[in-house]
Amino acid sequence: MEINGVCIDETYAEAFGMYASRVLITACSKAWALEAARSMAGYGTSVIGCGCEVAIEGTEPAETPDDRPGVSVMLFALSKKGVQEQLINRIGQCVMTSPTSACYNELEAEDRLSIGGKLKFFGDGFQISKRFDAQLTGNGGGPRRVWRIPVMDGEFIVEDRFGVQKGVGGGNFLLLGRELPATLQAAERAIEAMRKVPGVIMPFPGGVVRSGSKVGSRYKFLNASSNTAFCPSLRGAVKSELPEGVGAVLEVVIDGLTPEAVGEAMRVGILAACGPGVIKISAGNYGGKLGKHHFHLHQLLAER
Repeated sequence: MEINGVCIDETYAEAFGMYASRVLITACSKAWALEAARSMAGYGTSVIGCGCEVAIEGTEPAETPDDRPGVSVMLFALSKKGVQEQLINRIGQCVMTSPTSACYNELEAEDRLSIGGKLKFFGDGFQISKRFDAQLTGNGGGPRRVWRIPVMDGEFIVEDRFGVQKGVGGGNFLLLGRELPATLQAAERAIEAMRKVPGVIMPFPGGVVRSGSKVGSRYKFLNASSNTAFCPSLRGAVKSELPEGVGAVLEVVIDGLTPEAVGEAMRVGILAACGPGVIKISAGNYGGKLGKHHFHLHQLLAER
């Protein structure tokens, strides 16, 4: 298969199951909501070293329960307990500390985790519980219970419980380009298109990964190491997967609430990336040993 002169490898991206949550951060202005969201998403690129994968969702919320500007953040971890621990730490340290912020659940799910119910103790006994009937996707339209925690600029409002559900982590594709500038431009086009797809995040810096990894290492203390087969500088030293002329490789990793969302993000991202300077688009898989979700590139693009 070829699109705009770019060869699409006949392969698949191998993704794995994770647990996901989505939170809504509001503030007095969009700028301050973004400050809190960016702080919460910090050091959240990969479960390999960060304990979770977290980023700002590209699609903006249609409404907020307090009628203030809002930003959606999605967080993925390998277990429900991991999601709960990460939400408590990141909301407590990064959202509660941010001026004028509030934090609400934005995921409709049967399973719900106590988050505000744990953070409330910061109020030192002066916290107040409140219920109100704000309608918002993620709460099933029912009354919401929040905690009003006293802070120095007034009160921090945080929802008592946050939804958690099974999700998909590790969807990916690889951009093989002649030189780095054109390859990076292709990746930027892909990210811009993918951020319009609801229910997905691209957790690495700017959504792009240069240090793609493989499962395992020659060092026993590492469970992942550099994807040497796709490193141009190692062509000739290892079994390379790179065709002649490739001077740079960048990866885009996608986490999503559903396999369908991940597949759609991959589809629009690949289509946007196909252009000058890109020789080939491939994907990372490990022979089915890593995860049960397989996204075949040719199938995703068959009805483009």
